[in-house]
Amino acid sequence: MFLQPNELTIQAFTKKMLAAKLFVSRKFMKHHGRRISSALYAFTMLYIGAVLTVSAQQRPLLTEEVDTVPVGSIRFAAGVDFIQDAKFPLSGLKGDLTRVGVINLTIGVNTNIEFQVEGTLQNFVSINSALSPSPIPLSMPPGSNSANDSGDFTISTKIKLRNETKLLPALGFKFGVTLPNSDQARGIGTNQVNAFGKVIIQKKFGKQYSDKQYFANVFANVGLGIMPAPLQSFTQNDVLLYGVGGIFRINKSINFAGEVNGRASTRSGNAPLGTESVSELRLGTQIKASGLRFDTAAIIGLGRFSPRSGITFGVTYQTPSIFTPAK
Repeated sequence: MFLQPNELTIQAFTKKMLAAKLFVSRKFMKHHGRRISSALYAFTMLYIGAVLTVSAQQRPLLTEEVDTVPVGSIRFAAGVDFIQDAKFPLSGLKGDLTRVGVINLTIGVNTNIEFQVEGTLQNFVSINSALSPSPIPLSMPPGSNSANDSGDFTISTKIKLRNETKLLPALGFKFGVTLPNSDQARGIGTNQVNAFGKVIIQKKFGKQYSDKQYFANVFANVGLGIMPAPLQSFTQNDVLLYGVGGIFRINKSINFAGEVNGRASTRSGNAPLGTESVSELRLGTQIKASGLRFDTAAIIGLGRFSPRSGITFGVTYQTPSIFTPAK
């Protein structure tokens, strides 16, 4: 079997959920946990992680670090975003966006490789303005003041290529594909398949504490994204992906986190609708408590097609090593 759970793992996970006041039944885990199969146990863990606790990478940041999840461990993260003045050029909508269930599942499949699935369960937009007519046909009635849709999900793999040395940074590479889970007729997503690849560098500074954390963890991403043009056949926009971020220790339980992250169109003139340049600044904190990591950050848009501002909240839980990857 892919997963090899044990009783101690189940009990440890249950205690952490109860400490966070998440309503997981201790009695059920005690009397039924031993009898569930490996496959059912895996499904239960994924479901609880996605719905109750599940980071994107290192929430609340979007910029990737080189470090991978320990082999055999699973990291769950989930959050909610409140965005003001979000823009959707493909449909012509503008409004306040709420992302519910911004989830990330990361699995350590080797000492230097991790597998990620991330996306948004549901997007809700309170429409402030709309182009008439819209660049694309919409399924909502004219004059609607709201829209909702599922978000696109991304499947990716990150590889740590080299460890950090005293002078040189760690190096990694991430590649993946974004699936067309959204319905463009709802006005929020583009319903396109996007592929990307990016190089990651990371350097840690300051003393290493007993919890293996450094005073400063700084990382940067640069890469290429391939985005098909929704309204132009056999056309794509190759966008430059970038991000610079850092996590700084305040004390044993609190970190400060900040970044600039976005994409830049490589087209001269106007980019095809749905592939425009966007970027944002995030400044926030990470707080460790009860075996979980809670986070929040302010979001400030930095480009013409970026949202004006926003805020994000989330929580992350990482299991101990609970399975042995297949060889």
